[in-house]
Formats: sequence, structure tokens, C-alpha cells
Amino acid sequence: MEKPLALKLAPTSLKDVIGQTHLIGKDKILTNLVKNKKLFSMILYGKPGIGKTSIANAIINDLGERFRFFNATINTKKDLDVIIEEAKMYGGMILVLDEIHRLNKDKQDILLPQLESGLLTLIGMTTSNPYHAINPAIRSRCQLFELHELDTKDIIKGLKKAIKHPDLDGIVIDNKTIELIAQLSGNDLRYAYNLLEVCFYATSDKKIDESVVRRVNSKPVFFSDKNDEGHYDVLSGLQKSIRGSDVNASLHYAARLIVEGDLDSLFRRLSVIAYEDIGLANPNIGPRLDAVINASERIGLPEARIPIGEIIVEMALSPKSNTAHIALDEAIQDIENGNVGTIPKHIKTNAVDYKYPHDYPNSYVVQQYLPDKLKNKEYYHPKTNGYEVNIKAIYDKLKKINDKN
Repeated sequence: MEKPLALKLAPTSLKDVIGQTHLIGKDKILTNLVKNKKLFSMILYGKPGIGKTSIANAIINDLGERFRFFNATINTKKDLDVIIEEAKMYGGMILVLDEIHRLNKDKQDILLPQLESGLLTLIGMTTSNPYHAINPAIRSRCQLFELHELDTKDIIKGLKKAIKHPDLDGIVIDNKTIELIAQLSGNDLRYAYNLLEVCFYATSDKKIDESVVRRVNSKPVFFSDKNDEGHYDVLSGLQKSIRGSDVNASLHYAARLIVEGDLDSLFRRLSVIAYEDIGLANPNIGPRLDAVINASERIGLPEARIPIGEIIVEMALSPKSNTAHIALDEAIQDIENGNVGTIPKHIKTNAVDYKYPHDYPNSYVVQQYLPDKLKNKEYYHPKTNGYEVNIKAIYDKLKKINDKN
């Protein structure tokens, strides 16, 4: 079987990589590492089809170093032992490790000392968040580089490169059809290449137009923005609709993401909304949303739309408050501006004059906790909305007690 076009188009040098301009290009991190012939262990993470494997291979080709490929899911502990022995023979080696988040403990125990000694230099790849999914001991020995989702311009650039490949000799395609393939790709360059190749061989005259593309792929196209902001506009529309308590608009934008099959984006944005926009007005919404996410991932689509619909309606019609994170942002701003002060002596470690609140009526006693420089500072300004009314009552009561003293 001949290799698919997507593999043939894989870049052999960093200069051929499409997108990821925050890491690749003049005076960018990865480009400079290669230019200086110095590689450190790293983990590349991001969505499928955005170039993790391509960048790893490009780095290796540019450096001309020995390497071995290892898949944490498929390859065994014995395979890793063989790689280590080979690295010892040559005085070092690059290990390209795919699915690194699936590396089990036995393999981790073998790998860690080799990373520590520098015998192996790791290029790990994962679609998972490394801060959650990867062993902290491995993570601490690596630089983490997040790859960004490609935009429509990147996909179009790749497709225009692809139509010049000898495998597609004689292809006839216009810019409008190229843009359609890019929009249908879901920002996945590999998928765009595959769709282009299938369309080419699905015709008798090598002419690809919109009708050919739609016959091959009937996936609905919602995002026609040429600047590729459409996807984020839908997420923005969802958040602003829930924030604005428009339940019908909220359901509409959620439906777009469900039909597209992008539950990951939907759940991430809903998680932000639960705490950014609803917050203390309905503190139960966070755990409620987590339960919906767990249930949805367990049952999958189309049934997942049932719990999702419930939580969307509940979030849209819930009371709203942003006071907690606004208060924290103000506190962070003080710290960043140097407005800090010294921690009061009576609440430092082993302080002898600290008043233990549990020894006092209602577990409360008046004493200063903020530094002198900030002792009258108020970050939190509660709203009279939803559950936060209860928190405000407690807050106001404690303020009155403190003001009297």
C-alpha cells in the first residue's frame, strides 16, 4: 500500500512546518534550539492534527541526531530497555515518545534516570494536558510547549502546497473549494490533506469542486469566517448568551457545538462560565456541571445531549455573580504591583499571641490578618443575587463587628 498524501507532505525541516509561529520562525524558541544545535527534553502537547509528530521529526532531521521512536501504548518495557542500551553505545540518543500520558509506572521508572543523566533526550507528544495527565517527575525534567490550533489560513496554505504534489498531478481546483475543504477540516491539517486526496481520486476528470467535496464529506459547515474566528465566535456567543440569561440563544450555540461533535470545547467553556459568570450566586452549578460532563462522557452522543440540555437551561436561568474572581484579580494586581506588606506577627508560624477562632463564641474573634499596609483593604464586594445573599449577610455582619473594635 502506498503511503497517504498526508505522510508524504510531512515536513522534513522546521522551516517547512505550517503554523506554530509562536515556537517556529526567526528568533523563536525551537528554531533557535536547532540553530544552536542544543536540544533539551520537551513535551509537545495540543489537539490532533496540529503538527506534534511533524515538529518532532523536523527537529530530528534538522539536527541529524540519532533517535528512536517509542509509543507508550504499543511498545513494551523490553523495547525501552533496548533503546537505552543502544543510547549507551552511542553516548546518547533522542527518544521520540508518543502518547506519553499513557506511560505506565514501570516504564517511567526506567526512563526517569536516563533523562536525569542526559543519556536520553525526550521529545514527548500528547493530546492531553501535561499538567494533569503526565507524571510530575517526568514533567519536571521537560520543557512544555503547547501547540496552537491551526487557523483557516494555515490549512489553506497547506492545501495549496498539497495540490502541487506529484501525486495530485492534473488536479483542477479553485480557491473557493480549497477554502471549503479548510473549513470542513476542523483545523486539522492531516484531515484536510486526506479529504483533498479522497476527493481527487473520487473524480474521473481530476476536477474538484464544491459538489465533489460535499459528496465526499457532508459534515455541516457552520463557520464560514475567512479569518477562522468562527469557532471562537460560537464559544463567545455561548458564554455571552448564558451570561445574559438568554436560554434560547444559549441552547442554539450549544447545539452548534454538539452537531459539530466538539464536546471538549463545549465542556471547557461551560466550566469557565460556571465559575466566571455564575460563581457565588449559585455555587452548586460547578459540581452539577461536573456530573453532567461525567455522564456525557460515559454515555456519549446522541444521548449526551439530554444532560447537556438540562445544564444549559439551568446555567442560563441561574442567578449570576462575578464577585469572587474579580476580588482575586484585584488581590493579584496588588501583589504584582508590589503592594504587599509584612504578614502580621501574630499569624506567623508558631506565633504565641495568635487567637484561635475555635476557642471563641461562634468560632470568631476580631484580629488583624492583612498586613498593616493593606489592613483596611476590601477586595470582595458581594452582590445581592442568588445564594450570594447569604454570603453577603455573613460578610456584612463580620464587618460590623470589626468596625466596632
